[in-house]
Amino acid sequence: MNLLLTVFEIVAPVFLLAGIGFAWVKLGFEYRLQFVTRLAVTIAVPSLIFVALMQTNIPGGDLTRFTFAAIASQVALAVGFWVFVRVTGMEQRTYLAPLIFGNTGNLGLPLCIFAFGQVGLGYAVIFLAVTALFSFTYGIYLVAGKGAFGKVLREPMVWATLLGALFLWRGWKTPLFLTNTLELLGQMAIPMMLITLGVAIARLTTQKLQQAIWLSFLKLVVCFGLGWVLALGFGLGPVAFGVLVLQMCTPVAVTSYLLAERFDADSDAVAGMVMVSTVLSVVTLPIILAIIL
Repeated sequence: MNLLLTVFEIVAPVFLLAGIGFAWVKLGFEYRLQFVTRLAVTIAVPSLIFVALMQTNIPGGDLTRFTFAAIASQVALAVGFWVFVRVTGMEQRTYLAPLIFGNTGNLGLPLCIFAFGQVGLGYAVIFLAVTALFSFTYGIYLVAGKGAFGKVLREPMVWATLLGALFLWRGWKTPLFLTNTLELLGQMAIPMMLITLGVAIARLTTQKLQQAIWLSFLKLVVCFGLGWVLALGFGLGPVAFGVLVLQMCTPVAVTSYLLAERFDADSDAVAGMVMVSTVLSVVTLPIILAIIL
């Protein structure tokens, strides 16, 4: 009973905030998705990442192991699902990116901080940074057929991660007034991302639900199994273990749909995967949390 209550206390705020965004749109209220998203990824999330890394008490060796585990997870998913797409004859431009990349920002960060606290957030932002690097380069290449390596250098999240890692390594701290300012900005990130996720889901439509259902189940099973194996293989501690598995099991990222729409892939199919996998996560993520806690 205590475990069920703990899991409920972790997941309820996450899905309630996403539900607020969903209901906001369905009630006909205005929500400027592009503006809020830009505010989040340019200011709020980078501030959250930088402060989380600067203030983390995670030993350097543990962070290094986790970083390599996160990189290995993305490479393994890319190789495994590339083989799957080639064997099944599915269109790579449409299906490979959503199968690889999960919603490690909007959904992963809140879950990790509620489940594992400040230390969990430190690990979660590392995983987010790794997936962002892959998404901004290989992910765009998959959908657009061309690289976007220059875009990585223009992303505030990337620089926030690098600076946060430098401050962590050197043991530096920003002046108190600046730290307090960045903390306030970072506190916007979690509710903003969750409400925006609900808004984005509310605005999606699709006609390809049947295919989306079995692909979403496949992604979840593969990601859970691979995350568990990698966490064991890299000898991760309890919190790092839980964060890796949880981040691996997040649903399809909304950015996969945006990229598919922008570069003329089958956005309807990707929208179906985003919707189904997110709804599925309402049931599966609490079960996964109960297993790893």
